[in-house]
Amino acid sequence: MLGNYFYHQIIRKTVTTFGTLFNNIQLKTTDANGDLVTQQKVPLAYGPIQKFLARLEQSPNLDKKVTVTVPRLSFEMTSLQYDTGRKVPPIQRNKVVGDGKTETIKVQYLPVPYTIGFELNAIAKSQDDALQIVEQILPFFQPQFTMTIDLIPEMNEKRDIPIILESIDYTDEYEGDYSTRRYIYYTLRFSVKTFMYGPVAANDIIRKSIATTLIGDKDTNQRALEYNVTPKALEDKNTDGVINAADDALLQPDDDFGFNEGIIYHGQ
Repeated sequence: MLGNYFYHQIIRKTVTTFGTLFNNIQLKTTDANGDLVTQQKVPLAYGPIQKFLARLEQSPNLDKKVTVTVPRLSFEMTSLQYDTGRKVPPIQRNKVVGDGKTETIKVQYLPVPYTIGFELNAIAKSQDDALQIVEQILPFFQPQFTMTIDLIPEMNEKRDIPIILESIDYTDEYEGDYSTRRYIYYTLRFSVKTFMYGPVAANDIIRKSIATTLIGDKDTNQRALEYNVTPKALEDKNTDGVINAADDALLQPDDDFGFNEGIIYHGQ
């Protein structure tokens, strides 16, 4: 079982999908008359918030053109845990029959449910900037937002994946008196209900089945009864006006069909 290589990129797809939700957050500043002064897209990056905070602490001037500027969004995966509440029977399988051109059937056992934890951090230099970011996110989570992910394309396995907002924390960091605030940030914690899939097995389609029954003593007077079954076309596949063996040969895996049955007696 273990040792057969497969890689469906499930965690990678989940991380990418989660990040995509927050890659178009906008921030606007206005003057005293309410007229628009600037509008910018809030940058999003994968990584722990400690990395960005450490960089900010090295450069207290938040308006300086350095590698890390604010406002900014960062996110990271924080946990991966088996979800017993969504367990499915382990012996059930998904099956995909050939596309009409191939002679194989792809089989895969049902997936194993896992919950992935994420943290999203909104870092800003003012409360208003941070609230603009947060308010563009919260209305969509009640407390969950569902996205469809094509987890296993070759098995046509698309799943609706719930992304659940679990909690929100607020932190205000500053040095000196209250007027010299350096940065504030909101931490939003999410859980994503995804699935892990095992390998896909490809098996050839059975075109003929033969069952042989032996009768009599194996040393003397032994006879055999052979029963064979092949698929039978139910429609004129080659449009020649008749349904015969030529149509049987043109059957595809997803066609409706009957059976040709034959019995052969082998005796002494």
